[in-house]
Amino acid sequence: MTYPPPTDGQNEPWSQPSAPPVDPTLVSGQPAGLDPYPPADPYAGMKVERAAPVADPYAAPGYAPAGYPPPGYPGYGYPVAPKTNGLAVAALVLALVGLASCITAPIGAIMGHVAMKQIRQTGEAGEGMAKAAIIVGWILTGLLALLIIFYIVVIVIAIYAGSTSGSSSY
Repeated sequence: MTYPPPTDGQNEPWSQPSAPPVDPTLVSGQPAGLDPYPPADPYAGMKVERAAPVADPYAAPGYAPAGYPPPGYPGYGYPVAPKTNGLAVAALVLALVGLASCITAPIGAIMGHVAMKQIRQTGEAGEGMAKAAIIVGWILTGLLALLIIFYIVVIVIAIYAGSTSGSSSY
């Protein structure tokens, strides 16, 4: 790729005007021999001019000029995830333990409802765990209620069947 030649030669850093030549007969701005003790800082009275940043004429189009940070990049690190609601975790654990103990399933379901309310108010994470605790807890509670009803029906049938057959043998 060829670049166009500069038109005026002022944009290149090597073509900047240099300082005027120094007269060897001057020491610290004074003629030689007049000041036997030059000041401690020979540059104390000099004015320093700084050149303004010059855009690079050879920069690729679409890119920022050299010396400036790239625009629009986000900061460092990862976004902070919201804290998980502890009640939602406890509700899910109790609902799942209800598979073995049968008593903790309704407690887990109720705690899941309370956790959902807290999550809506505070914006914490854990909504999925709270929903799972509610679903699992109420399903296991319903199955437990059906099992208890089934046992009661079986016991009533056994008592009724045993009382009717045993009374005729006397």
